[in-house]
Amino acid sequence: MRSLKTRGLDGVKLVMSDAHTGLKKAIGTVFQGAGWQRCRVHFMRNVLAVVPKGSQDMVASIIRTIFAQPDREHIEKQFREVTTMLARSHPKVAAMLVDAQPDLLAFAAFPRRHWRQIWSTNPLERVNKEIKRRTDVVGVFPNSAALLRLAGSVLIEQHDEWEAGERRYFSEASMLELATMNNPIEVIDEAVILPELAAA
Repeated sequence: MRSLKTRGLDGVKLVMSDAHTGLKKAIGTVFQGAGWQRCRVHFMRNVLAVVPKGSQDMVASIIRTIFAQPDREHIEKQFREVTTMLARSHPKVAAMLVDAQPDLLAFAAFPRRHWRQIWSTNPLERVNKEIKRRTDVVGVFPNSAALLRLAGSVLIEQHDEWEAGERRYFSEASMLELATMNNPIEVIDEAVILPELAAA
């Protein structure tokens, strides 16, 4: 985190990650004032680990309804309904939801068309899998510079795809929505930072 800040990363308003205590503490220390979005995919895995197998699909479906709402008001209302419902059948899950609420629903403060990109770390994990796939083919690198060249080229390719491809990470139009909010917000997570840094 400090290295990123030293290299010029500034104005961070939101960081997405799983619930790693040390990472969350580092975010709060280095990027003071930045929000934290707990990855909903990792959270769901944590929840399902305490739910009997026969009830996992039902519990997962109920929780997903929170994220299917059109705006923040409905998300919060659905969150209350889901926790009330699960408190009767799965009190441990309801307690986990209540405990994670501010971090799990941080995405709702941002423009709606950014939600899919910022409520989980899946885009970053896909990039990491692609780096792993490419490096596994080579197997052994002669030196660290060779490894960095290959990983950097993968990141540059991903950056170009997000910049101009059909499946853009953030469009120019959607980023303009941030400027019209009461407090201009710059959305930054590892999936956006890394390609930029690789190209630098």
